Amino acid sequence: MVQVLTVLHVIVAIAIIGMVLLQQGRGADAGAGFGGGASNTVFGARGTASFLSRSTAILAILFFSTSILLAYLGARQDNKAPDILDVPATGQVKTDLPPIGVQPSAPPVKSDLPDQPPPVTPIQPQGGK
Repeated sequence: MVQVLTVLHVIVAIAIIGMVLLQQGRGADAGAGFGGGASNTVFGARGTASFLSRSTAILAILFFSTSILLAYLGARQDNKAPDILDVPATGQVKTDLPPIGVQPSAPPVKSDLPDQPPPVTPIQPQGGK
């Protein structure tokens, strides 16, 4: 049910976009009133605007209806699936690290870096003021 409603919702949304793109702007009617040759169409001079605006209004009503239905069905859906963070681990997990408190068997390798940083000597300003 939700999948069918979602597909219908997307189709209606694409149809609304198409209908809005097909409509003329408000300034296009002024040119038709002064003798524009393209003002007579299949639907008549004003028939196209009313047909497209009515179709857009119907599609908008369908879009809002499917939106409300999807929101209602989504809120009513049972989301009580077990979360993986709520379920305790069922077995011992193998790790590459040694257990806590066990000393490594080999002594640490001596590093080429000094254990302590060299002492810092302050720089004296020249030409003292």
